[in-house]
Amino acid sequence: MRKPERFRRFLDYFTTHFPEPQTELHYTNAYELIVAVVLSAQCTDKRVNLIMPELLRQFPTPAHLAAATPEEIFPYIRSISYPNNKAKHLAGLGRVLVEEFDSEVPSQEEDLQRLPGVGRKTAHVVMSVIYNLPAMAVDTHVFRVSHRLGLVSRQATTPLAVEKELLKYIPEEKVAKAHHWLILHGRYICVARQPKCSICPLTDFCKFYAQNFQGPAADASTDA
Repeated sequence: MRKPERFRRFLDYFTTHFPEPQTELHYTNAYELIVAVVLSAQCTDKRVNLIMPELLRQFPTPAHLAAATPEEIFPYIRSISYPNNKAKHLAGLGRVLVEEFDSEVPSQEEDLQRLPGVGRKTAHVVMSVIYNLPAMAVDTHVFRVSHRLGLVSRQATTPLAVEKELLKYIPEEKVAKAHHWLILHGRYICVARQPKCSICPLTDFCKFYAQNFQGPAADASTDA
């Protein structure tokens, strides 16, 4: 099966059955989202959602975060992964937001990546979710699912390479939604160790399923 057809089926299915996907992180504004995304690195959204209410009660604005030390932030995030580093990132993030961006979360990638703890992936989540820009954030779920479905080539061995291949075929207006579709499918169906192929609605065009459950002849056509 050729790639354009795989993408068409992927987009058609989710557009029909899951037209308005949302991040599972809880937030009410851009500041809350960027804090949550920084905390979510190598940590579950569920765990982040559990600690966010008390964290935000103590540090409800960038100014409050900017005035805090990492040691003051640490107790509120100690149950997540890498709390020491993330406490330092949040303190620095607050200061940069206040000092350089008038306490507003910027919308441009280069500005977002000036914030401590914010890399390309985090920047793209904020750009996509808050500003509805066509930015594809490639996390482990997106990376895994896009390869298994055959949406990207085996040569796409880095998140940036995966991002570029996905953006080549996904219409600009659907990039933000496709990011969530891939994440949620990877989180609940196409899980890392034991993918739930028996209940997956995408097996009719999934390269992983064809190779592992139908034999190599079932997917012998080109992916060009």
